Amino acid sequence: MTIETLKKDLIEKGFLTEEQWEESLSIQRESGMRVDRILVENGYVPEEEMLKSLSMLLGVPYLSEIDGESVESSIIGTFSEPFLRQNRCFPLKCENGFVTVATSDPLNAEILNEIGVILGSGVKVVVVLEEELGRAIEKFYGSRENTAEKMLQDMEEVEVASEVGEESEDLLDLANKAPIIKFVNLILFQAVKERASDIHIQPYEKELRVRYRVDGILHDVLTPPKRHQAAIISRIKVMAKLNIAERRLPQDGRATIKIDDRQIDIRVSIIPTAFGERVVMRLLDKENLFFGLEELGLSSDKLAAVNHLIYSSHGIILVTGPTGSGKTTTLYAALSKINSPDKNIITVEDPIEYQLPGISQIQVKPKIGLTFASGLRHIVRQDPDIIMIGEIRDIETAEIAIHASLTGHLVFSTLHTNDASGAITRLLDMGIEPYLISSSVIAVVAQRLVRLICEKCRESYNPDEEALAEIGLKKEGVEALSRGKGCQHCLSTGYRGRTGIYELVVIDEELRKLILDRADSNTIRKKAFEKGMESLQNDGAAKVLKGITTIEEVLRVTQEN
Repeated sequence: MTIETLKKDLIEKGFLTEEQWEESLSIQRESGMRVDRILVENGYVPEEEMLKSLSMLLGVPYLSEIDGESVESSIIGTFSEPFLRQNRCFPLKCENGFVTVATSDPLNAEILNEIGVILGSGVKVVVVLEEELGRAIEKFYGSRENTAEKMLQDMEEVEVASEVGEESEDLLDLANKAPIIKFVNLILFQAVKERASDIHIQPYEKELRVRYRVDGILHDVLTPPKRHQAAIISRIKVMAKLNIAERRLPQDGRATIKIDDRQIDIRVSIIPTAFGERVVMRLLDKENLFFGLEELGLSSDKLAAVNHLIYSSHGIILVTGPTGSGKTTTLYAALSKINSPDKNIITVEDPIEYQLPGISQIQVKPKIGLTFASGLRHIVRQDPDIIMIGEIRDIETAEIAIHASLTGHLVFSTLHTNDASGAITRLLDMGIEPYLISSSVIAVVAQRLVRLICEKCRESYNPDEEALAEIGLKKEGVEALSRGKGCQHCLSTGYRGRTGIYELVVIDEELRKLILDRADSNTIRKKAFEKGMESLQNDGAAKVLKGITTIEEVLRVTQEN
């Protein structure tokens, strides 16, 4: 290939003019820089188009993504990370006497030949975008100095105090030792990289275990030496501004870290156990927390109904489900949808998980008497149009919410119940009068989160009749379903990411009559089914048929229903 051939190809494709080419040649003569790099860096030709042209003219493949199957683990570590970044290359695997090297600079023959010499093999080149190359280097090489194994080796050199009764000064000194700091940072960095929502540090009699919750499921990750337990936990306490000398009582704190320009809020909870303090850190990635209403997984008919309900002038809309089922995310999505300059929206939350522009948010602080009930009592004096209450926990909060809805406010809140109909009986059990519930509650949404099938290792299979029957499906008409085999991309689980399954009960006259009669949950549920309500399991089954999730996943989150 000649430079003139490259010029002709780019001009014919409409990415380059004669004037731009001549200007680039002039820059080349002054700087000595290669003309293909000048064309990209000056913005004359997009990098992707330049690499595709070079790929075609050189007769080498263009690779869109570097995945785990492309990389041979035995090669990783042969070259340093700075060498790979500086020379824009990544050796993938050795086969039949040749090493395949991914590069965003296929004209740099000197470096490509050097890699071949070091590995004692010929070189096959594949072209890849520089951004993808950097992502792969970060993923597979990372910072080789900061691997878990290296951290654990360094920790072995840290001296520890003899017994659990160490002085707080000793603990503080231990917590500030470089290997301990690096190890805790590694735990946090790796958790963000793996998309973990929580980090668990669990002490047992003879070991300390670090676990990540990814897509709602806990995975064992590391087992650091038991003797470093106090130092690791003290380091976390220092980060969260907690009392490192207090190990008899539970403590809660907060911290903020930055990873790759992403701000991560960390909620820290520490409790004493028989074998030491147990830590759970909830990670709140502000970039990935927020979803629009259309992205939550609502079916088209439910989405239309919810879109209509959230524009009601008054009433209560409840979202129910266990902890970690995405209730707050649903409320945030609804508030963002209806947020406009002509509406006064105020929330009272514990904690505030996401800052919503244009909305006033109050953080509950029970220690100073700012509870859901007291905050709500003052909110109604602020002339709000819409109120969001993080959770209805007691009769006082419930009564104020109901009275607010009856005086012309739209109220959103959450309840911990298994299904939509159970929310009504929960309010009755709290002591709320039936006529108040029937007059105020306009809809209840129950939800769960199911894991999505990993797109990288998706495969088809023929389900058996019994498995289909468990989620209410029949074999007739179901030829094949999807599942994940498990790969590096999904931590060998076959799943990556989550979506919601929902049931929606809109309170109409017939249901209001049942509420006034103090009907039980089953009676209300039966009537809701008669009126066309789709259960959580039915919604899950529909997503199974669409290849979104699996039978096992739907059963995992709906069996109690």
